[in-house]
Amino acid sequence: MEINNIEHYKHRLVELRIEHRDLDDVIARLSKDPLIDELELKRLKKRKLMLKDMIAHLESKLIPDLNA
Repeated sequence: MEINNIEHYKHRLVELRIEHRDLDDVIARLSKDPLIDELELKRLKKRKLMLKDMIAHLESKLIPDLNA
C-alpha cells in the first residue's frame, strides 16, 4: 500500500470517528426528548451504524495482513 493511500485512509478514519461520535451525542440528546421524530432518530441510528461499518473497513485496510 502506498504512503499516500495510508495517509488518506488515516485522515478519513479520523473524520469518520468524529462524525460517529457527534452522531452518538445527537442521538443520546434526541432520545431524551419525548417529542422526538422517531423516523429521524432511526435515520440517525442507521447513519451511525453505516459509519461504524466504514470505520471497521478502513481499519482492516490499515492493519497489515499477518498471514502474508
